Amino acid sequence: MATEIKTEHPHIVRVPGVCGGRPVIAGTRIGVDFVARFVNSGCDADEIMETYPHLTRAGVYDAISYYFDHQQEIDAEIAGSTLEKLAEKHNFTVRDGRVIFNDL
Repeated sequence: MATEIKTEHPHIVRVPGVCGGRPVIAGTRIGVDFVARFVNSGCDADEIMETYPHLTRAGVYDAISYYFDHQQEIDAEIAGSTLEKLAEKHNFTVRDGRVIFNDL
């Protein structure tokens, strides 16, 4: 098992091999970028916890806090993970609802 890398936020860690090493809520695979997408769509912490009841209140609020402390970095991660950017990076296309890898 990979060792967690602590951050300045007690409930946020980075784990090599988990979510690409991006910051996640400790003990989960829920990334700060994932929580940030909820926040950016207008959801609050209570709505996030209703959707993911296994998350702790402290973990969700810490993910939101981490996002605002590192907003430029997290927003860049989000922008780089659009379908178009991923298709360009991994050399695939989407046609008729199917992913087609161009190297195959």
